[in-house]
Amino acid sequence: MILVTGGTGLLGSHLLFDLVKLGKPVRAIFRKSGRKEMVRKVFSYYSDNPDQLFNNIQWFEADLLDIGAMEKAMDGITEIYHAGAIVSFYPEDHKQMLKVNVLGTADLVNLALERNIARFCYVSSIATLGRAENDGESNEDTFWVPSRKNSIYSQSKYGAEREVWRGIAEGLNAVIVNPSVILGPGYWEENSGLFRLVYQGLNYYTRGVNGYVDVRDVARAMIRVMEQNEFGERFIVSSENLSYQQVFTLMAKYLGKSAPSVNVPPALTQIAWRVEAVRSFFTRSKAEITREMATTTAQVYTYSNKKIRERIGFEFITAEESIRGICGFFLNDINPESGSGSGSNG
Repeated sequence: MILVTGGTGLLGSHLLFDLVKLGKPVRAIFRKSGRKEMVRKVFSYYSDNPDQLFNNIQWFEADLLDIGAMEKAMDGITEIYHAGAIVSFYPEDHKQMLKVNVLGTADLVNLALERNIARFCYVSSIATLGRAENDGESNEDTFWVPSRKNSIYSQSKYGAEREVWRGIAEGLNAVIVNPSVILGPGYWEENSGLFRLVYQGLNYYTRGVNGYVDVRDVARAMIRVMEQNEFGERFIVSSENLSYQQVFTLMAKYLGKSAPSVNVPPALTQIAWRVEAVRSFFTRSKAEITREMATTTAQVYTYSNKKIRERIGFEFITAEESIRGICGFFLNDINPESGSGSGSNG
């Protein structure tokens, strides 16, 4: 049986869909029952019989930091897809994020070693990679360099990734995937929030650049590298490098909105997060912009997907095709009666 952590998240829900569609026996970890309905919703995007597939999942309530519960969750497990993590750029989440992402992964690696788990796939991030020289594309051999520009999230994923490398050194058959910014439908208040913001009339962009990938590609890549026993390796999973302006413009195009037209220079983003911090303090509300957000969106990061394309012959969905489909799902979700494009690519 396969164990999936983070199964109620954007990537985890798509991974679960692919696994159960393949007829694999799956057990998924969850912490809040209500989150499971989002998985069912994701299944409905790609299947006419979502309940039938959803009911094939064996759900297990547990917290990554609860070793006792995780030991029970591991009963009968032969493979693990570890996609569970906290993703946040808010200071109040930093301590818990480091704890869950690093210690939770360390505990899971230890349990996998104790139970002689046959296969282990860890979802890391491009945030654990260093910057290539002369502004070139980073690849799997571009190693992390300590820097004040590294977010706490990237530090937590780097620490977690080191635990997986330690497990590999101790005999664990593990493979690591490093996705870029994941694009996918359904989580409109969280991972997929950019689509909501653009629909609401986002008019600003920065000159930053980043890598982007369709969530379905990440799920497919995880299954492929596990099936082909690519142990002791890491793979960047990224379709294209695009500027924030290009991404927002594509979203606006398929949402029927005006493209953002106001460029925000780096200096202004640094002012913006400070002003927002003051507003947040006095109103006791969550800041809409943090220092980490402002810093990240002003940087140029590019990534090479050459290794996974050449090693396993992997082909990516283009960013435009991905965004077009996701926009179709978004429009249907906010106005089910309109029948605005299905966006499904199977």
